[in-house]
Amino acid sequence: MKYQIPPGVFDILPEDSKELWRCSHIWNYVESVIRQIALEFGYREIRTPVFEKADLFLRSVGETTDIVSKEMYLFQDKGERLLALRPEGTAPVMRAFIEHGLLNQGQNQKFFYIGPMFRYNRPQAGRYRQHHQFGIEAIGNRSPGQDVEVIAVLYSLLQRLGMNGLDVQINCIGDKSVRDKFEESLKSYLQPHLTELSQDSQKRFETNPLRILDSKEPQDIKIVKNAPPILDFITEENQQHFEKVKDLLTAIGIPFSVNPLLVRGLDYYNEMVFEVMTSGLGAQSSLGGGGRYDGLLKMMGGPDIPASGFGSGIERIIQAMIHQKCSIPEEHRPMVFIIPIGEAASSYSFKLLHQLRDNGISAQMDYTGRKVGKAMQLANQVKARHVLVIGDNELESGMADLKDMDAGTSDKVNLESLVMKRILEEDTTKE
Repeated sequence: MKYQIPPGVFDILPEDSKELWRCSHIWNYVESVIRQIALEFGYREIRTPVFEKADLFLRSVGETTDIVSKEMYLFQDKGERLLALRPEGTAPVMRAFIEHGLLNQGQNQKFFYIGPMFRYNRPQAGRYRQHHQFGIEAIGNRSPGQDVEVIAVLYSLLQRLGMNGLDVQINCIGDKSVRDKFEESLKSYLQPHLTELSQDSQKRFETNPLRILDSKEPQDIKIVKNAPPILDFITEENQQHFEKVKDLLTAIGIPFSVNPLLVRGLDYYNEMVFEVMTSGLGAQSSLGGGGRYDGLLKMMGGPDIPASGFGSGIERIIQAMIHQKCSIPEEHRPMVFIIPIGEAASSYSFKLLHQLRDNGISAQMDYTGRKVGKAMQLANQVKARHVLVIGDNELESGMADLKDMDAGTSDKVNLESLVMKRILEEDTTKE
């Protein structure tokens, strides 16, 4: 084959016999539930470009993070500007918030986004070089209630999609002064074990030691499990905020556990962080995570107001749904497939086809004039619910047999009133 898709990306197809999670009707369903949940919680959609000036991510995400140091797609355009394919969603939303003066619409702003992100990493199950994220950004509210709402959006989405076995993990990582003190203590603890750590963690020891806590390498996990917890370093104010978060999560029935080793991979996080995990996805068990990033807007040249949010991988959500055998609506099926026999029937059927569509009834038609048996194969291929064969006899009588393809039964219908036929109206409401 001359042309093939590059490594680490995939096509989303109307139907895929090998990988159910790549079928477009599942994506459409999940995205529709995402939009419904976001709107119910008061989040408005925002769309940003898939590429930005590279400095946006270098400054906000952090030059020592894996995203910037290893994974970001960088390129120079014809104007010799250094650009980057969008690796994450928060920085572009914050850039848009500042650039368009959205603060003038009120200090408390809530946004959601759905779109592709790009990271160059080793392709594996649930992790791709182009992946799709659903994320939210809540700007202007520092209350523990806002933190809990952010968690509740993701938890409610996963529940509504029918998922179970969700593991909500939370932690408090304090502000920069807290993390600086903790980092010194962590490095002192890790120093005697430095040569036992993985190669990546040995590099991170100098550049970003907190990321060692997030390592998935077995030798690193064994070492860091006895590291000093960051919760021993947080301030009294941090502790009060964190306790309130826990109280509110309990009040609304979201089960959680405190994971003192939980950190986020981006430098802008502070205070409360969280992650929602599930079983069955192997090493890629996280369905999404986020937390608070007060100070990010100010660092980017905007107002000094708080913010929080999360990002969640749609691929992982869909794969987890399939693994857990969650209920997924079947793909769209045409309500009626019309098979005309002869020129006169073709002209009549074409008008009827569009009359049905104009009245909100999904309809298709065989344009080729092939024999009925061959046309029926096409009706089966598109999974039509009903088939209507129209020939000279049907045109003369004004009546035709409407075949129910699922039940294998037929119902005599008046062609002139087919649009108002009760069976079609009832089936349309089930779409």
